[in-house]
Amino acid sequence: MPELPEVEVVRKGLAQWVAGRTVATVEVHHPRAVRRHLEGSDSFVAALTGRTLTAAHRRGKYLWLPLAEPDGSPAGRALVAHLGMSGQLLVERPSAPLETHLRARFTFTDGGRELRFVDQRTFGGLAVEESAVENSAGDGAAGEEIPPRLAHIAIDPLDPSFDDAAFGAALRRRHTEVKRALLDQTLVGGVGNIYADEALWRARLHGARPTDKLTRGQVADLLEGVRDVLGEALAQGGTSFDSLYVDVNGQSGYFSRFLAVYGQADRPCPRCGTPVRRESFMNRSSYSCPACQPRPRTGATRPRRS
Repeated sequence: MPELPEVEVVRKGLAQWVAGRTVATVEVHHPRAVRRHLEGSDSFVAALTGRTLTAAHRRGKYLWLPLAEPDGSPAGRALVAHLGMSGQLLVERPSAPLETHLRARFTFTDGGRELRFVDQRTFGGLAVEESAVENSAGDGAAGEEIPPRLAHIAIDPLDPSFDDAAFGAALRRRHTEVKRALLDQTLVGGVGNIYADEALWRARLHGARPTDKLTRGQVADLLEGVRDVLGEALAQGGTSFDSLYVDVNGQSGYFSRFLAVYGQADRPCPRCGTPVRRESFMNRSSYSCPACQPRPRTGATRPRRS
């Protein structure tokens, strides 16, 4: 599933190619694409036709584009998108052939490039939702309209308003494993399985380490690892293992070439040369270095003497 860097790359593409343009027509090619719009496909089309997509924002792994009325006044609603496992928001020339897994298509009054939502596995989705003014948005802007359904998602560590001390205190109160905490979008937004493993490797922490046992220094190292790996991945256009993740122009990201442990089972750790270990985790996989990231002791008690 796309994580923060991949979604942010798409947001930047939408800001460049879509923001400020007025929707002329909307086609829904598959009902699952708009299943989160509870009023149905016809309502989805009517809510967008003639409205202007004024900007492109992100919160965690979600995108939203606030709408404006034909007179330019805020519509109080926004187009919300979640890419799911394989969703793509592509900007294409009107003459370009339609994609096999095209789910929704938007044309604009200027007659230029159109926006297409393509989703092979149909786990992603679009909806038009009410929005409310909040103090901070996922791209660092203040006072922006955010759909209430996204308000519970925490801001991410790249946001200028991210509070390191508050995060550390909340993390140590969780009484859970540190990797589970990193994947909790109410605690920190945008971090998924790939970047959690990479950040933990950089911080020399095993994902099973209890959060309430972390020192302030370890929390600081973890945050530094998260920020570094997210920033580096963003600079490389995200991580692509196949053609399912691309930016709005259909280009893949290249950070997969720089992964230290994720997907590197049995290959040497870049830091110490120990073969990388793969472990099962929440129906997925975790990758770590047994030497750099020793598994914490279980705390089993010694047997009593008779």
